[in-house]
Amino acid sequence: MYIHAVSHYLPSQIVGNEHFTNLNGLSSEWIIERTGIAERRKAGPGENTNTMTIEVVQRLSEKTDLTSVDLIVGGTYTPYDTIVSLAHEAQHYLGIADIPVISISTACSSLLNAIEVVEGYFALNKATRALVIVSEHNTLYYNETDTISGHLWGDGAAALLITKERQSDGDFAIKALTTGGAAHTPKATTGVMMKPADGGVTMPHGRDVFINACLYMPKASLQVIEQCGLTLADIDYILPHQANLRISRNVMKTLGLPEEKLISNIQRYGNTGCAGCAIALSEQWDTFQKGQRIVITVFGGGYSFGAMLVEV
Repeated sequence: MYIHAVSHYLPSQIVGNEHFTNLNGLSSEWIIERTGIAERRKAGPGENTNTMTIEVVQRLSEKTDLTSVDLIVGGTYTPYDTIVSLAHEAQHYLGIADIPVISISTACSSLLNAIEVVEGYFALNKATRALVIVSEHNTLYYNETDTISGHLWGDGAAALLITKERQSDGDFAIKALTTGGAAHTPKATTGVMMKPADGGVTMPHGRDVFINACLYMPKASLQVIEQCGLTLADIDYILPHQANLRISRNVMKTLGLPEEKLISNIQRYGNTGCAGCAIALSEQWDTFQKGQRIVITVFGGGYSFGAMLVEV
């Protein structure tokens, strides 16, 4: 599989740490020390998961032809509409008839699970050009007065065109992909939750989330590296789920890689859920050099995890 093009969208409203200082007394220094976050983006009036989807698909269509897309897979855990999914919104916008349209959720791991769904369709010869969209409207569901997790969240979206055959020399090749669930662990189903009718986002076991994220992201990264017959020395960048800068640094330390190889945008955008890695990939797209290898690794509530090795 190949990533032919990628785009991203971030709402224009910026929420700095001073907002939470005024709201509940959390200092900017405290938030940065514990999370790395200095500011985040918040969807404005009239914006939601589906409108951000249309925006990011429009931006992708300016980069590449989407008229021959034959599969759409959307990922989100913050839907605007639980019936008309973001994937269906994208199909409606593009006006493409009679193709498979799917929306999934594995929390913050949804990007890689969505790409894995594409892998299955490609393997069964049921599709050749897939549009993958990840869009999160965390601030619709969060409780910003919650001093545990209210300051973590940001909104944003990204879209990728993934093809079965190489389209150009600029395509990024997907060399290996693995995903899994870790719901067997004791606090997996209560570590981080989002219940719209019962308090929104809650994180009663944040420490457990931290520990397992630091365990499973390096573990999955090593799996895809070994599957490709490579070593850590062959990897140019690690792009982890943008949950917490301390987690990302811990992942790098566990892998024994320098922080110069870490790609991170949480400082500016907060935790943008399953969209975070794709937003970062889109932002960095033009800076990668031919032959470079990037490992994208994710961890989400539930728990879910995965890793993907991409070669430029």
